[in-house]
Amino acid sequence: MVLKGTVTALVTPFKNGLVDHGSLRDLVEFQISSGVQALLACGCTGEPATLSSREKLEVIQTVLDTSNGRVPVIAGTGTNGTATTVSFTETVCRTGVDSVLIITPYYNKPTPQGQIAHYTAVADASLKPVIIYNVPGRTGTAMTIETIARLGEHPNIIGVKDAAGSVERVTELRSMSAMSYMSGDDHLCLAQVLMGGSGVVSVTSNVAPSQMSRMIAAGLNGDVVRARELHEILFPLFKVLFIESNPAPAKKALQLMGVISSETLREPLVSLREESKHILKGVLELMELA
Repeated sequence: MVLKGTVTALVTPFKNGLVDHGSLRDLVEFQISSGVQALLACGCTGEPATLSSREKLEVIQTVLDTSNGRVPVIAGTGTNGTATTVSFTETVCRTGVDSVLIITPYYNKPTPQGQIAHYTAVADASLKPVIIYNVPGRTGTAMTIETIARLGEHPNIIGVKDAAGSVERVTELRSMSAMSYMSGDDHLCLAQVLMGGSGVVSVTSNVAPSQMSRMIAAGLNGDVVRARELHEILFPLFKVLFIESNPAPAKKALQLMGVISSETLREPLVSLREESKHILKGVLELMELA
């Protein structure tokens, strides 16, 4: 799998307490028709911490069945234990996904040596290529560029989704490794692409997949003027989609756009405050998305 371009970190729609597979299929069709390069099921935006293993498998299968080979499908299979991550990854690989995204073990706060041991064990066992996911804001620990570069020497690790909030990390990694660098920060992704990044794994592309895809493509093609124009159009959306905890704003936006049937989240996440809904709706109307 070539890790490049715009990958949407899909929300997981819910209705009446259950996964809304009909809305999930509609969301996948919306993404593919809008030109994204790949789909991520059960990443952090998909609320995997609130899904059972069976539900995660069902979500992944729905995305696979709906995409039907039209775009690659990545599955988030990481947990905070190495044994459970290896086991679940092996199960998910048998569904036919194209690669797996493995989050840095959360809560445990492993050292760099522990991170290397974890990712090496998963990559050794996985039947599909592995993507590292560094998101210190959610896991409580950060991966150094040196650690990521060392793991990039593993033949089954193809890239990193880095949500460390730093543009210079792209340059640092490129000086040490040829692995793909995918931005995990929508507001920084264009700058990171222009510095040599491969693309973005995006929350915003749930809501504006065509615009995100065109911005990243322009950046990768060296059309800085067009890429900057699109960035400036998208910037209010980058901000408002994180006005409260992700994915609450994205789900509300998709519901207002008629893409999914409900903004429902699973507790402990709750719906947006009325003030936030009003601000979000204003941005969507300004961008002619709703």
